[in-house]
Amino acid sequence: MEYLLVAIGGAAGSLVRYSLGKVISEKSNMNFPIGTFMINITGAILLGIVSSVPVSSNMMILLADGFLGAYTTFSTFMYEGFNLFQEREKINAFIYILGSLILGTVGFALGTKIINI
Repeated sequence: MEYLLVAIGGAAGSLVRYSLGKVISEKSNMNFPIGTFMINITGAILLGIVSSVPVSSNMMILLADGFLGAYTTFSTFMYEGFNLFQEREKINAFIYILGSLILGTVGFALGTKIINI
């Protein structure tokens, strides 16, 4: 049952990530991976919320491991950060990598606080 929940959540999360990332990137005229950046930050906030809400273990597997595990993406984050360095966009690379780490951590903390308000 757990594998099925992860698969369902993962399929939904990856489809949302792909669709949302595509829309954001098409509307942006930046040499900066804003789509992945925004998805990873909102994913951190959502994970903070989900991990702070009393839900069943099956719901946690579906949402946290499945949906948010596929919605956020470390591999794309690394790929895009590395490409910025290769394209001689060092300032954008540092902003992207450090901003993702810092805002992701702050976003997770914010998500946990939202539930406790």
